[in-house]
Amino acid sequence: MFKIGCHLSITGGYAAMIREAVGIGANVIQFFTRNPRGGTTKALDLSDVEEFNRLAVEYSVGPVLAHAPYTMNPAAAKPDLRDYALSTMTDDLMRLSHIPASMYNFHPGCHVSQGTEIGIGHICGILSRLLEVDSHTVILLETMAGKGTEIGGCFEELEQIIRKCGSPSADKLGVCLDTCHVYDGGYDIAGDLDGVLDEFDSILGLERLRAVHLNDSKFGFSSHKDRHACIGEGLLGMEAIVRIINHPKLRDLPFYLETPNDVPGYGREIALLKSCRK
Repeated sequence: MFKIGCHLSITGGYAAMIREAVGIGANVIQFFTRNPRGGTTKALDLSDVEEFNRLAVEYSVGPVLAHAPYTMNPAAAKPDLRDYALSTMTDDLMRLSHIPASMYNFHPGCHVSQGTEIGIGHICGILSRLLEVDSHTVILLETMAGKGTEIGGCFEELEQIIRKCGSPSADKLGVCLDTCHVYDGGYDIAGDLDGVLDEFDSILGLERLRAVHLNDSKFGFSSHKDRHACIGEGLLGMEAIVRIINHPKLRDLPFYLETPNDVPGYGREIALLKSCRK
């Protein structure tokens, strides 16, 4: 089955989000756990979540990918910012404990002026605390474009985080590959997709790859800009995207669109991608 969907708003509730997804032909969903810029969230309505779970089974929607807010920086130098990241992630994972087979995606963060090694140490400190909790939710590190002092702009940095977290990370930590980010970050998935996947496998192991953010790129290869474009309208291009969704090492993964679109626009992209699926 081609698992294809998009980022939707949780403003109207969990169950409404499932109905919206089904209405545009999506069978996977991503959503922000809370306001992505402010970090606030409302109380969890367990009856709404229960209806969401029922509808997910009825319409075969899943896996669900929850995205942490952008305001979080687990690599921050200031302890209060790291404490905020830990408390936010802890609360998010508590909420996701009510949704079976959920995944939780986050940006590793920026080390600012500390250096990559220190920033990675801070990330691992937070992840180690989270991994001690018995949870079915898999935590995903997102591949980044490498702008500024971002951590995660290369596969080696993600591998270092996972390795330093030790044995508890074996089945609880994975990677979400963002097609825009890796292309902007200097991985030529348009010209050498096989080579990039081989490199990913040799450094991280393809078994760690659990989800794909399917986005075109506004600024293109090695730009380090992190600006998404609609499918087929960016510098990554339609030909490369068709290869990605049909590649034997990727085709069984869930694909989540994060293109600059409204809901009907996502519906059109989902229909287009389904027509390109071999």
